[in-house]
Amino acid sequence: MKLKGALFAALALSLSGGLGLLWLTPDRLTQAPDITLTTLQGKQLSIPNPQGGPLLVSFWATTCKACLEEIPHLIELYEELAPHGFELIGVAMAYDPPNRVIALSQAKQIPYPIALDIQGETAKAFGNVNRTPSSFLIAPGGRIIHRKTGELELNRVRVLIVDMLARTKRSERRLAVRQYPRVGTNAYW
Repeated sequence: MKLKGALFAALALSLSGGLGLLWLTPDRLTQAPDITLTTLQGKQLSIPNPQGGPLLVSFWATTCKACLEEIPHLIELYEELAPHGFELIGVAMAYDPPNRVIALSQAKQIPYPIALDIQGETAKAFGNVNRTPSSFLIAPGGRIIHRKTGELELNRVRVLIVDMLARTKRSERRLAVRQYPRVGTNAYW
């Protein structure tokens, strides 16, 4: 009986330690940080935007293969949903040379805003982002409703965005369900 009690106590201690660790990690970030970004074109963007629609903040790097594979799908998502109130901001990591970020964004004809995080302040504000791609889907009120390190499951993210757009009534026309191909081999939710 003492062995059973000791095992139970060890399990409870392990579980509480694990939950404590989760509580202290950046994943506990539930509200978007109140920051202002400067785009490659010099425009100031506020996060969160109180009057804005759903916002996807995507941290990426020019040397990240998964990021480069994801960009065409993000462009497609942006071009489809931006007219209905969806916003997307790409944030280039601090270690990425600005000239490479500019060249890549021009070569890929990225239509959504790209911000340089030269001092790493944006990555720090989002819980010390250090891996790419890392994405945060932010609801109109500023609440982070989905975060992902690694490639996005774009079909699921699209469903969340369309649901938010429908709830905010920013789009009068019905948005059809659309399937996006899986990006890379590690596309999971």
